[in-house]
Amino acid sequence: MAVKTRIQWVIFCILMLVPLTASAINWPQSPAIEAKSWALVDARSGQVLASHNETIELPPASLTKMMTLYLTFQDIKLGRLDLEERIPVSQKAWKIGGSTMFLEPRMKPTVRETLHGISTLSGNDACIAMAEHIAGSEEAFVVRMNETAKKLGLTHTRFVNATGFPAEGHHSSAIDMAHLGAALWRDFPEQYKLVSEKSYTFDRRTQWNRNRLLWSMPESDGIKTGHTDEAGYCLVASAERDNTRFVSAVFGAESDKARQQQSRTLLLYGFRNFVTLRPAERDIRRQVEVFEGESEHVWLKPSAPVWVTAPKGNEKSVAFRLRYDSPLKAPIKQGDKIGTIEAVVRDESGEQILTSVSMQAARNIEQASWLGRQWDGARLWWRNNGEENPAPGE
Repeated sequence: MAVKTRIQWVIFCILMLVPLTASAINWPQSPAIEAKSWALVDARSGQVLASHNETIELPPASLTKMMTLYLTFQDIKLGRLDLEERIPVSQKAWKIGGSTMFLEPRMKPTVRETLHGISTLSGNDACIAMAEHIAGSEEAFVVRMNETAKKLGLTHTRFVNATGFPAEGHHSSAIDMAHLGAALWRDFPEQYKLVSEKSYTFDRRTQWNRNRLLWSMPESDGIKTGHTDEAGYCLVASAERDNTRFVSAVFGAESDKARQQQSRTLLLYGFRNFVTLRPAERDIRRQVEVFEGESEHVWLKPSAPVWVTAPKGNEKSVAFRLRYDSPLKAPIKQGDKIGTIEAVVRDESGEQILTSVSMQAARNIEQASWLGRQWDGARLWWRNNGEENPAPGE
């Protein structure tokens, strides 16, 4: 009996393992990247296409300045900052050291000039001047940086300053910085153009952007370099072809040249192997059954624009699968989140979920009368007890 039980257990384990080993499609082989950690994401879909040690918390150096730019762009968009207003330069900003735009207390650069100083010149002095102007102090600005990081889902990031200067507890990750780079482009498309600037002249002094990828890769248009002895050479890069935009993050490369080469390899890998799709809403929306309501059905539509990144050659294999808790009962309010739609791609090896987006009700469904609710209650009882295998939500 014990032998039979063991045999049954072995068979059960084998049956459980079979779908696991055959479930994923043939995903393009990731490139060999020489860096401590790295990630490649599609800026539109948010999908992570390739990565290594992407959640390890490391010093981000001047990649930090992307968040300083994000908050500045946000205040401009909200009307809290004007590009031509003047910014005072404190003693702290003047004495910060490292890479600077050579601000002095006698100067009062405009917001526009200071943005160039942060983005193109990677000026630590510009970051502190901007932080103090926006929040009153760098410390107060850092509080907002961390609050925004949390809202953007940057779970491996903690800021201590606005510059990226080495400090205990100041860290981020390749995946977080890649997503932050994508957020800069997505949330501030007009201001984002600044990060592709190759040089800037301030106070009759011209300095060049340290992102050499802007010269060596025509599709590249940003975003930010970083370097300290502890962090090594870092680069968050962005590039677009047709309707496909990728953001790569490389942490801890050995040299300026290496971070450029490794970033270029990652971006080209993306363009060579993947395509970004924008399915029509009619292909995604679903009509589902409603119980105890004045209507028996409700249409569900995606709660946000849907973009899907698929391996090239698999575009026509992408299908959409709705998952929701069934049975669905009224009342339902327009905009209520109801389940998710999964983009699934299939090939001869199996299937893989590419991304998922929450679904929402397209209109209100009011609760039915008492008699209608009783009738639907009976229908549900019969469905759950009269059918051998009642169908769950798709």
